[in-house]
Amino acid sequence: MALPDELAAVVRDYLADRPDAPWRTFARDVGIAGLLVPEEHGGAGCGPAEMAAVAEELGRVLSPHPFLQTAVMAVEALMSCEAFHLLPALADGSVTATVVLPGDGALRLESGLLTGIVPYAMAGELVLLYVDGLLVEAVPARRRTYRTMDESRPLQELSFQGTPVRRLGDGASWARVRDLGIAALAAEQVGGARRCLETAVEHAKGRRQFGRPIGSFQAIKHKLADLLLLVESARSAAGAAARDEVFAAIAGSYCTEAYLAAAGENIQIHGGIGITWEHPAHRYLKRATSDAQLFGPPQSHRARLAAHALG
Repeated sequence: MALPDELAAVVRDYLADRPDAPWRTFARDVGIAGLLVPEEHGGAGCGPAEMAAVAEELGRVLSPHPFLQTAVMAVEALMSCEAFHLLPALADGSVTATVVLPGDGALRLESGLLTGIVPYAMAGELVLLYVDGLLVEAVPARRRTYRTMDESRPLQELSFQGTPVRRLGDGASWARVRDLGIAALAAEQVGGARRCLETAVEHAKGRRQFGRPIGSFQAIKHKLADLLLLVESARSAAGAAARDEVFAAIAGSYCTEAYLAAAGENIQIHGGIGITWEHPAHRYLKRATSDAQLFGPPQSHRARLAAHALG
């Protein structure tokens, strides 16, 4: 068994046994927070394949753990500017982090003081911001946590009012940080879509109408076959997403729409029970909907592809 597969199995078993384990405990027991951190800085020194394997398992169970923003984006941002002194705290799970990309907020940096608002940022204790061509660290003057439709992905508003910053390096790496975030998100989306397919198949086998399982009806068969093709295609796109900006844009567009389709069809196949509050199907639709805006909607990724293809 390859390392990504072994890692995925460990994460799946751990989340099944301890679904409510906090991030620090999860990081300590499995070493997930330092997955991309080099070994000399307290991490595991793994790569994109292992990252995708973990992200897929987290997406499968709608985990609220800050893997995407802390273990992927923040680690990549810090390594790119050689701010290695901050990596051990991320690697052992004692600190969470979030990254603010250019355009995520209206920010102004003057004489080392940061002013402005980031309306939506993923939750994290250490705040890293790309502003005016630099990567800086700053402590927000105020944080406001939203009550969001998708409660498994906490979002905050960050306010800065003449806040001193610590310069970490230049901001040339922001596009790579964004694209690696898109790759991790695509893997999460594949995990969620795959779980939607699994639950739809289970329901189609067990639910009976007119003396037969509904999975024997041609309309349901076609839906499930289309979903299988969609999920497997999305997994291929997600697996290549970390290569470069083109593959990231492909995954950002395709995996987002695949997840939305899988979550919607899962509810349709479940019928009446699928729209009830007690059934988890609605939670996957909410996650798919919120994910579709995280790094921009599918149209924005296709616009990037068009610019690349057409020059």
